[in-house]
Parts: sequence; structure tokens; C-alpha cells
Amino acid sequence: MPAVSTSLAVLFALVTALANAIGLIAQHRASTTAPGRGWALVAHLARQPLWLLGWVAMVGSLVGQALALHFGSLSLVQPLLVAELVFALILRRLFFAQHLPARAWVLAATTTAALAAFLIDLAPHPGSVATSPVQWTRAVLLIAVGVGLGVAVSWRRSPRRRAGGLAIATALLWALEAAFIRQATGVLVASGVGGLLSSWSLYATIACGAAGLVSEQSALHVGPLTVSQPLIVIVDPLASMALGLGLEHDHLRGGPVTLVVAALAFVVVAAGVTGLTRAVPDHLGAVERLAPEPPV
Repeated sequence: MPAVSTSLAVLFALVTALANAIGLIAQHRASTTAPGRGWALVAHLARQPLWLLGWVAMVGSLVGQALALHFGSLSLVQPLLVAELVFALILRRLFFAQHLPARAWVLAATTTAALAAFLIDLAPHPGSVATSPVQWTRAVLLIAVGVGLGVAVSWRRSPRRRAGGLAIATALLWALEAAFIRQATGVLVASGVGGLLSSWSLYATIACGAAGLVSEQSALHVGPLTVSQPLIVIVDPLASMALGLGLEHDHLRGGPVTLVVAALAFVVVAAGVTGLTRAVPDHLGAVERLAPEPPV
């Protein structure tokens, strides 16, 4: 039932995006209003319901992403996680009564429409060819080279270039982590918890997720959010689609017209994400972490 699987993939991807937005806003709000530093701050936060809610949401986002990737392809699920930015905007308005400029809402609506057009136009769905060890090795090496180049670009550069290089590295790591999650989910369904614990994909997911978190926090620390956030959101879906096509032979609707329309739609998505980052104030729960990928 391809249509049912696609619908479930879309549903769980959107749930993941919403959970990411809830987690980030809750934890950011709790952290910025908490007294103390270091371990005193951690001890205080551990007693705050809002901060704990953020962690529950993050765990929920990981489960949601695993379910989404079980039912759908990398090429479908990862681009949908861009919706986190739109959900965060709505949550900030509903729960913090934050006044947001009309421009932000126009950009959110435009980004949503362009993302829908991009995915409807390409109609991505999973392939049927199993991934070989050679293909996994090739994919990991290519991502490693890309991450290395991103880190190299960030070495002793201006803050904007450092943030840009690390953001690209982060996006590549999130894309690879999503591929590992999809592999691990397949092992779990086929072999149960015991099979998952003995599978390389579980530990690859953990390692890649940890590396992604370090890279992302470094990108946010060394340069402006207006550089790192758009790059992560834009590069992650493109890298995920490349992995989906190369590893799992995802199917996309072809044809010159289709590709032109998809390219134009993605350009609008990229412009919308960039504009949203600059239009929304940083205080009261601004989105400081992207998603596409939940922490491990």
C-alpha cells in the first residue's frame, strides 16, 4: 500500500518537526530564564517541567523520525523537517504571545507552499534495491570528505565563514545520520531489539549524531545564526536526497519540466528559510537548532 505508507511517512515527519520545535523552544525558554551557571544551572533545569518537557519532545522527535523513515524515503522525509521552522513560529505566537512581523508569516506561508510544490512535483518514494556494503562505504567516505572540507573552510576564517563551513559539515552529518536511522529501523523491524543491539547501524547512528551535535553547536558558537541556520536547512535535504538516490535508489519523477519546477521550488524554499531567519527575533524561544535531525 504505497499511498498509505507515504501518508504515514508525511504524518510522522511532520510530528517530528513539531516535536523538534516544541523541544527547542521549551528548553531555550527554560535555559534563558534560569539562574546560575555550570552544574548549578543543570541542577536547576533538571527540576523545571518546561526543560524536562523539552527533552521528552526531543525523544519523541527521534521516535517520530525513525517511524517516518520506516514508512518513507530519505528523499521525502528529510525535506519535510524544514516545517520545524514554521511550527516554531506558530508556537512562539500561541504560547508566548510574541508579536511577530507580518513579513515572517508571509515567508512561512511561502516556504510551506514551495516545499509542498517541491515534493509533489518530484513525488519521491523508496526504491527496492538493497544497499550493499560497498555503497555504504562509498557514501560514508564521500560524507567524510565533505565534512572535512567544511571544517577546513572554517579553520581560522572570519566568523561568517567559520559558521558556514561548520554548518555545511553539520548538515552532511544529519543527512548521514538519517540514513543510518533508516537502516537501524529496518534491522529493528526485521530482527527485534536483539538484532538491533548487534547491528553496526545503531552505533553508527549514535556516533554520527554525536558528531553532528558537536559540529552544530560549534557552528552556532563561532558565527551568526543567519549564516548557519539557512545552510543547515538547505544542505541537509539535498544531501539526504543524494544519499537516498545513491544508497536506496529512491524514485523521483523525471523529465526536464519536472526538474525545472522542482529546482525553482527549492530556490523559493531556500530564500524563505533565509528570510525567516532574519525576520524573526532571537529572544523568547527563537529556533537555535535545526532540524532536520533529533539528537542521539
